[in-house]
Amino acid sequence: MSTMFSKVIPVPPQARRVILVSIDWTRDKDPRLPLGHASIVAALRNADFDVQAFSFAINRPGFSEERILSSILECARGLESRDVDLGLGVYIWNDRVVKRLLGALRRSGFEGRIILGGPQISYAGEGLEKLYPEVDGFIRGYGEEAMVALAATSERIPFPGVHWAGQVDAGLQAQAKLETLASPFLRDVIELSAEQRFIRWETQRGCPFRCSFCQHREAGSRLRRRDLPMARLAEEMELFVRSGVDDIAVLDPLFNLGDHALTVLRTFRRLDYRGRLSLQCHFSTLDDEFLHACEGLDVRLEFGLQTIHEKEARAVERVNHLEKVEEGIRKLHARGIPFEVSIIFGLPEQTLASFRQTLDFCLRRQVPVLKAFPLMLLRGTQLERERARWGLEENNAPIPSVVRSYTFDEQEWSRMEALAEALRRTEGSHPDCVEALEERVAPAPDTSDWWSPAA
Repeated sequence: MSTMFSKVIPVPPQARRVILVSIDWTRDKDPRLPLGHASIVAALRNADFDVQAFSFAINRPGFSEERILSSILECARGLESRDVDLGLGVYIWNDRVVKRLLGALRRSGFEGRIILGGPQISYAGEGLEKLYPEVDGFIRGYGEEAMVALAATSERIPFPGVHWAGQVDAGLQAQAKLETLASPFLRDVIELSAEQRFIRWETQRGCPFRCSFCQHREAGSRLRRRDLPMARLAEEMELFVRSGVDDIAVLDPLFNLGDHALTVLRTFRRLDYRGRLSLQCHFSTLDDEFLHACEGLDVRLEFGLQTIHEKEARAVERVNHLEKVEEGIRKLHARGIPFEVSIIFGLPEQTLASFRQTLDFCLRRQVPVLKAFPLMLLRGTQLERERARWGLEENNAPIPSVVRSYTFDEQEWSRMEALAEALRRTEGSHPDCVEALEERVAPAPDTSDWWSPAA
C-alpha cells in the first residue's frame, strides 16, 4: 500500500474544516484508512463537516515526516486559524513522530486548533500539557461524538472526556452511543473493491477482563462491553458479501461471549459468506454452542493464553484455568477448527525456564500456530504504573519492550526472543516440544517488524 491516503468530503463552504491525520503501523493488505480513524471520519461526514483525512504508514518505505507536515499546511492554506481543527491519534508506535510534528507545525506558523486522541491520550493521567505543549485539546476515550461536538465551534466548549489545555483535568472518558454511530463501511469511508478484499471490523467494544498490561480497560475498572446494533452489523455483512470481501479480522477483544456472537456467526452462514473470519476468543468462554455456530464458516480462532503459570498470570491479572484450556484445545482439534495461541515473554515473575514450560505445554498439545510477543508497558496501564514493583526495564527500540526484571536478565530475555523467532519460522509446522524448537533457534533474530497494533 502507499504511505499516504487522503479523502476530501465536500460540504458547503461555510463549514469549519477538520483535518484528521492517522500515522499507522500497517500491513500490505490493510485498507487505506484504519477502522478507528474511519469511524471518526464517518461520524463527521454524517454531521456534514468538511473533512480531509490522511493516513500515513510509519513502517512502510517512503514514510516522511516532512510529507505529513506539508500535507497539513497545504490543507489549511487560505483558511482562518479559528476555522481549522487538526485531529491526531497518538499510539505507542507514533508518539515520538507526533511530538516532533507538533513542534514543526507551530514553528511553520500553523495556528489552527490541535486536538489529540488515541490510547496514549486516553490512558494518560494528569499533565498532558507537559507531554504535548503545542496542543489545545485532548480527547480521552471514544472520539466520534467528541470530535463532532468540538468541530461545530471554535469555542472551548465543555464535553465529557475532553480536556482543554490549561484547565482543570477531570480525567473523564468520552463515550459513544453505539446505536447511532455512523458505519464507515455503509458511508463508503472504507471503500470495498476487488483490490480491497481484507478488512478489519468490530461488532462490540469493551472487554470484561482486567489484564494489567492491556489498554482495553479503563484505569481501575473493567471496560464495559457494549454491542453494536445487529441491524447495522447485518447491513455491513450483506455489503461484505456483495463486495467480495474474503478476509475479515474482527477486532473485538473477546468475541465468543453470549448470544451476540452467535447471531453474527449465524448471519454470516445465512448469507453464505465464504471468506475467512479471524476471531479473538478466550478458552474460558469456549462452549459447544459457539463451536457449532462456527461450523460451515472459514473461521480462525485466536486465543491469548499469555502463560500457563499461575504466579505470572496473577501478576498481570490474567489467570487461566488450564483444564478449560486443555479441554478447548481437544475440542478444536476434534472439530478441525483452525486456531492459534499467543503468549508473552517478559512477564513479571517469569523466568527463562517458565517461558520454556509454557512453550512446551502448547507444542506438546499440537497448537498449530503459536506466537510469542514481547511485553510492552503501555501508557496508563496498571503494569506500567507498577514497573518498579517487578523491576521491569525497557530497551530503547522504537516500540520499547521489557528486557529485564527481577526474575530474568537481558541475556535470558534474548534467549526467549530467539525462541519466539523460531516459532515464527516454523509457523504451521511447529516441532512437538520445546527441546526440538531450540534446535531451530538461529542467532540474532531481527524483530523490527514483530509487533503490529493491528495483529
